[in-house]
Amino acid sequence: MAADETGADRLSAYSDAVFAVIVTIMVLQLRPPRSATFAALLPLWHTAISYVVSYMFIAIIWINHHHLTRLIGGPSLRLVWINFIHLFLVSLLPFTTAWMAQTKLAPVPVVVYASLFVCTDAAYNVFERHVLRQTTKISEQGRQLARHRSLLALGLFAAAGLVAWFLPWLGFGLICTALVLHIKPDVGADPRRVRRPHPQEPHRPAAQ
Repeated sequence: MAADETGADRLSAYSDAVFAVIVTIMVLQLRPPRSATFAALLPLWHTAISYVVSYMFIAIIWINHHHLTRLIGGPSLRLVWINFIHLFLVSLLPFTTAWMAQTKLAPVPVVVYASLFVCTDAAYNVFERHVLRQTTKISEQGRQLARHRSLLALGLFAAAGLVAWFLPWLGFGLICTALVLHIKPDVGADPRRVRRPHPQEPHRPAAQ
């Protein structure tokens, strides 16, 4: 049991470190204007919007990832590799964010940006399904809700990529709409099942 918890903690700690590095890289890509006036900030609106949305995406991913990893007993090798693939896709976010900002939300960069969201969300869905399949801490209703929300968000990201070819701003708006679906974590621990007795607390059989 202790070995399983250590493995889950290491997976979570490594993922947290990767998320922190990605956010740092995005911040380092921000370039201040040369002029010392408020007017000089106005041309950077596309950079600000791109950064805020990408930052929110990472925040939402981390929150959902954090709640999900709490349900892991002992991570299997397959789950570890799925997590690595998911983190690899998230690590590409600073590049696509910078490209979209520099081109002022041109169609092709927005399409690539939305496509990355599709791939990242798809990898997370695989990760989520794998975790939920091996845990008994989530009710069937909670599993179905998580599945439906994940599929809906994935569909919106895919639609954003298609729409962005013709209307990049609308595609970008669909991306933001999809993110709203995941602000609240897809899964939450059921307190009636998650609670573990304290080591010094005597075990009490459940009431019949």
